[in-house]
Amino acid sequence: MTYTKKILLLGSGELGREFAISAKRLGAHVIACDAYDDAPAMQVADGREIFSMLDGERLRAAIEKHQPDLIVPEVEAIRTEILADMEAEGFHVVPSARATQLTMNRDAIRDVAAKELGLTTSRYHYAESFAEVASAADDIGLPLVIKPVMSSSGKGQSKVDSADKLEEAWDYAVANMRGDRARVIVEQFIDFDYEITLLTVRTKDGVIFCPPIGHRQERGDYQESWQPAAMTDAALASAQDMARKVVENLGGDGRGWGLFGVEFFVTRQGEVIFSELSPRPHDTGMVTSIGQNLSEFDLHARAIMGLPVPHIALTAPASASAVILADRDSEQFEFTGVADALALGGEGAETDVRIFGKPVTRPYRRMAVALATGADTDAARALAKRAADAVNIVYGKE
Repeated sequence: MTYTKKILLLGSGELGREFAISAKRLGAHVIACDAYDDAPAMQVADGREIFSMLDGERLRAAIEKHQPDLIVPEVEAIRTEILADMEAEGFHVVPSARATQLTMNRDAIRDVAAKELGLTTSRYHYAESFAEVASAADDIGLPLVIKPVMSSSGKGQSKVDSADKLEEAWDYAVANMRGDRARVIVEQFIDFDYEITLLTVRTKDGVIFCPPIGHRQERGDYQESWQPAAMTDAALASAQDMARKVVENLGGDGRGWGLFGVEFFVTRQGEVIFSELSPRPHDTGMVTSIGQNLSEFDLHARAIMGLPVPHIALTAPASASAVILADRDSEQFEFTGVADALALGGEGAETDVRIFGKPVTRPYRRMAVALATGADTDAARALAKRAADAVNIVYGKE
């Protein structure tokens, strides 16, 4: 078997950048695609194509032009029906065209989890108008969460505590959705104790798991993550059982290999509730870049290329990540304080900084991440936060 693969990467953000580096280390030839030029993954790839992933004709043309061994989606907003057509013509979509179709939309993957597999989820309804939102709220009760069925990084998500805020939340969800469907999910608000991402790897030899990752969000977007998240053995076993069921279902009988980011809520009573799933590396999993023997990007590359993953192990007692955000729109900026952040590391506790290479800033746009290890998760989180605070984005005059 040859391990030299041509990969067409659909989406070229920071996760795609790290994946491209991991894949190229294993000899892959990577063509990075995105809607704008000089996206992060394009800067390290062997080739690039610039088009919207929602442009079906351009998507098909790129696949036919490059004849990739592997088509690797990095974003949710893709014309998945084109991927299904290309898969039927013999191309290999990672992990499968069905998985990309189901997980592109929260309604589809939620129905598979709850109705087909019987996983524990929150109560939910779908709505395509404000009248349907109001009806769903009457049935579920307040508080509740409203979010587009297709979005990323928490865009369009709101927690609603009072009926007079429902219409505002509906408008916000529709304004921030991806794709062309004005459809939202209205779901019960879970008063969880904590939430985790369980990175689940489906390999040619079976399903394996990374130690659970805890994370904290603001505005529906991840701000920090840490590994390992403290869980009881029973809660972890429940999460692993549910994750195994859903990735086996999505992977199917073929080569549905790859890394899946499976998110769960855990209540104060220890109940584990399925939340969402991404069939690709997860933003909270950036923490594995410093705390595991194989990062989530290494694992995804190995799995999809059919390479072995002998074991997954932590290389430090604990690790953490903290994001570095922009606060304005700008095309003229630079980073300072990187040396200060890196100097915080020392014997028994290390720091690192990953700058993503995005060409423009926007308010709350994730531009970099600080990473740290420590004797425990509290120490690692504190050090990652100090490192992130040391890095500043300095804006020039526009």
